[in-house]
Amino acid sequence: MTVHVERDQHVVTLTIDRERKLNALDYPTIDTLLAELDRVDADDTARAVILTGAGTRAFSAGADIPSLAASIAGGPERALREIVRRGHALTRRIEEFPKPVIVAVNGLAYGGGCEITEAAPLAVAAEHATFAKPEITLGFPPPFGGSQRLPRHVGRKRGLEMILTGDPIPAARAASMGLVNAVVPADDLPAAARDLAERIIRHAPTAVAACLRAVTRGINLPIDEGLAVEAACFAATVPTDGVREGLRRFLERSAAG
Repeated sequence: MTVHVERDQHVVTLTIDRERKLNALDYPTIDTLLAELDRVDADDTARAVILTGAGTRAFSAGADIPSLAASIAGGPERALREIVRRGHALTRRIEEFPKPVIVAVNGLAYGGGCEITEAAPLAVAAEHATFAKPEITLGFPPPFGGSQRLPRHVGRKRGLEMILTGDPIPAARAASMGLVNAVVPADDLPAAARDLAERIIRHAPTAVAACLRAVTRGINLPIDEGLAVEAACFAATVPTDGVREGLRRFLERSAAG
């Protein structure tokens, strides 16, 4: 298996386990990640996902180049089917996942590895991590959604600088751009990702899912349409136990003075 799965109470850690290949994303690895995300989605006791890479050198070096080259050699239709559709399926699944996905970037995040980081709602990085969009050096634009998500998240000019140069940036700059939430010493990375997960899953799962859905669906809409998405997500939580319990606790604390 190229994806190692570990469960610790309500948090599932998925580790891309191709360390000798810098955790490159070959097709079986992408398909396995999608299957494991489906399992987590179906498990009501699993509340959050931490996604990381094996070892300390790389989160993921991106798409597996031999696989990619073989697909491209088969022509545009095969390349679209095997590369783009598969890559889009993975990053869209991560982006729209109803439970928080936290990427723990434990080394370089290049190409598809960077695109996964862009798609995830949250990310923390080790101090030695680096990020790059090297697809241009191979003659094509990012195929896993990176030409669209990165400029939306960090701004057109900063996104295009990475996309058009292919040059890596350090973790500190990635944080200043908003690509990751925090940068920590490498030894502290697992604990930092776990702490972030715990601070989220202490809240009602219906509230967490509604917040994720409201932001993900509304972020690229005009404000009026985004507000309609927010209203629908709020309305969906009104009859839930999460709202009833949250209001009860607040009112009891207020009455106690």
